Amino acid sequence: MAPRKGSPPATPPLKDLKQDPLESFLAWQPPLKDALPTGSSPPPSPLSSPPRPPLPPLPPPLPQPPQPPKQQPPGRHWTAPPLRIINYGTWVKVRGYRQLPLFQRPRSKRVRTLQRLRRWQLSPCRMILIILAIFLLAIVGYIWRKEARLSAPWIPDAESKLFSKGPLPPPRQSSNISQFQLPLKTRGRAIVDQTGRRFKLSSVNWYGASDELFVVGGLEVQHRDVIAQTILRLGFNSVRLPYSDELVMKNPVIESRLVSANPDLAGKRALDVLEAAVTALTEAGIAVIVNNHITTATWCCGIDPCDSGWANDHLGLLCRVAQTEEQWIHHWEKLMARFVDNPRVIGADLRNEVRGLWGTMPWSRWASAAERCGNRLLSMRPDWLIFVEGTESANDVSGARDRPIRLDVADRLVYSAHVYAWSGWGSWQGRFAQRDYDSFAETMRRNWAYLVDGDVAPVWVGELGAPNNPTNGDAHYWKNLWRFLKDVDADFGYWAINPRKPKDNGSESYSIVADDWVTPVLDYRLKDMVDLMHAS
Repeated sequence: MAPRKGSPPATPPLKDLKQDPLESFLAWQPPLKDALPTGSSPPPSPLSSPPRPPLPPLPPPLPQPPQPPKQQPPGRHWTAPPLRIINYGTWVKVRGYRQLPLFQRPRSKRVRTLQRLRRWQLSPCRMILIILAIFLLAIVGYIWRKEARLSAPWIPDAESKLFSKGPLPPPRQSSNISQFQLPLKTRGRAIVDQTGRRFKLSSVNWYGASDELFVVGGLEVQHRDVIAQTILRLGFNSVRLPYSDELVMKNPVIESRLVSANPDLAGKRALDVLEAAVTALTEAGIAVIVNNHITTATWCCGIDPCDSGWANDHLGLLCRVAQTEEQWIHHWEKLMARFVDNPRVIGADLRNEVRGLWGTMPWSRWASAAERCGNRLLSMRPDWLIFVEGTESANDVSGARDRPIRLDVADRLVYSAHVYAWSGWGSWQGRFAQRDYDSFAETMRRNWAYLVDGDVAPVWVGELGAPNNPTNGDAHYWKNLWRFLKDVDADFGYWAINPRKPKDNGSESYSIVADDWVTPVLDYRLKDMVDLMHAS
């Protein structure tokens, strides 16, 4: 039926909508409410512009050569084809050449996870990284658990608890230096007197003269004679007395408050106070070993390269207190001149814990310097014993196997080593706090005990110590150490008697006396030391 005149245009046939519904919908225009009659045009608006002339037709496009179809490269991953954008005015239609649907149902989470895992599995580098990460995490966890066990507080055993109830056993009078015929000398692995009787060093360190205040500790609390009697009552027969080169260089006046319990020392200089302390010890029957502890007067030992060796002039202006090797020897001569006539000052510990950065201090260099200094001191008094510590913070005396120390006076050489819980950290076995006894004993024999086992020379373990409230690691180290010292019957020196540190007056956890410098701390440390002193 023909459309009625003046009616809106008819809708497209249904078959066209079926062919392309979207295009048919966009092409369809709804009928106007007030349609104009057929063949009529709307009246011109007064605001409208005159009609424009029609544009000339575009030239026909140039023929293009046929393009071969683009082949997809073989592989597992699909590459998206180029997109075709069709603009319908208010609608934009985007389709690929493959006529993909505009909306696609997303894959399930399980499928996506499996696909990701498959891609990870197919990447060898990623799998290696995962394995390495798991391995590193396992190592870190193992170390953390091990350190947690070592850092846990140690519970004293029954013997230590019984010893702490007191009283302290009386000291052995036979070990007092007054019971020996001086001077001392060495014979094989032992220090002996003129009759050949062994004088076993059971020493304690009394520090302070090597630190910022230039004075041994405790003189503001007790008279020096009282401190000497405390040392005797604890059972020690000798004292290691550290000093700094700065003390000898400056020799300052000691503050009166630091010697308030010794009024006769008020206004005295540092060297005079040090000499008074030495005299008090020797008059009480205690042997003294003087130790050059550090160059700069401060707590030892940090990472400062200026204090790592006996001379630091090669460092130039880096060091606040600088000295050459000759000046170092001169400081020794100046100090020891005060004790030339005191036979109970038995020797000189030439330098404390010689070390270099990452093992850069060769034994041969230190051995040559020690020989030059030792011979100069022996020229002052041939009776002195010359103590030479190992390198690497006195842990290692193994260099003496191939390069022994040779002094001008025979039978005057004593080697020295230091052993602490943190020692041995540079080796793959770890520090001594975590080693078993076999590993610990093997290191001791390799580092210094071979000299004792082979009856080559005496070795004095001049520094060892542990805190009064130890961790499991501290107690483990201490147990292994004293088991080994008993096995080799070694000479030792405990660090330290001081209950307070200098300068800041901080508590010294390694002390074996209370703050009054009289009351002993009866715990596992003193128990083991008394056992070793009475066993000799």
